Amino acid sequence: MRDRSALEDAERIDLHTHTSWSDGTCTVAELLARAAEAGLGTIAVTDHDTVGCWGEIPAASAASGVSVVPGIEVSAEHQGLSVHVLALLVDPSPDTELAHEMARARRSRVERAQRMVELIGRDHPIAWEDVRAQAADGDTVIGRPHIADALVAHGVLPDRSAAFREILHPSGPYYVPYYAPSPATAVWAIREAGGVAIAAHPASGTRDAEVPASVLEDMIGAGLAGIEVDHREQDEPERRRLREFARSHGLLVTGGSDYHGAGKPNRLGENLTQPDVLAAIIRRATSSTEVIRPWTWST
Repeated sequence: MRDRSALEDAERIDLHTHTSWSDGTCTVAELLARAAEAGLGTIAVTDHDTVGCWGEIPAASAASGVSVVPGIEVSAEHQGLSVHVLALLVDPSPDTELAHEMARARRSRVERAQRMVELIGRDHPIAWEDVRAQAADGDTVIGRPHIADALVAHGVLPDRSAAFREILHPSGPYYVPYYAPSPATAVWAIREAGGVAIAAHPASGTRDAEVPASVLEDMIGAGLAGIEVDHREQDEPERRRLREFARSHGLLVTGGSDYHGAGKPNRLGENLTQPDVLAAIIRRATSSTEVIRPWTWST
């Protein structure tokens, strides 16, 4: 386990990871152990539309020696385009507008997944029970990644990435939309919950389209604090463009692996956030949620 001074001086910070509470394949403890093995001092745990894993973070942080920024990856939508927003250090209370929006999105996501499985099942050997079998437990937020894993398990496609390129692609015949707030509403709700909003991989080359500058500007008007520039799905020209956009709009620049365990090829620590940026995020948060340090947990 790292000592306190080493953690305070840590320069390896990964602000985008997932656990099996959403579409990752690692438990919280496994994720933190792997982060330690990767030489990370701090990670943000940002499961999709849920704070379900937060209660497990303190013990896992203490066991691994890795500090954790509690977060969420909030789903938003603009004219059929999926837009994701990292919500860091928000109030996890179920009474916030953010919590209400996420609950509505989760319900809609499950209904969407069931309908997609029904459609896909007409052409491929997959049923809802197969998808449920890919989830860690009954509290997992079911989504397209679990459908992808079921397709892989049945040998329909070789991996999750292929499933998203083909059967699960938004332009395909099986795609079903689901409710999500507008990007600006998502940012507003994150700020209302005392958190810091970061636009996640807005120029991702593997998504149906990049987030238009006009949408990012609307998000800035609602309180967007930064942009995730360093992400494996954004090539160097896109990163340069996003850095210039961030500089011209006074936004923070973050980086993260978007680690999902076995679900994606992403590697922990492959993209990082600078310590001064994390310090700025901590200063801007207004909720009582704090970075969880290994030395703050006790049984």
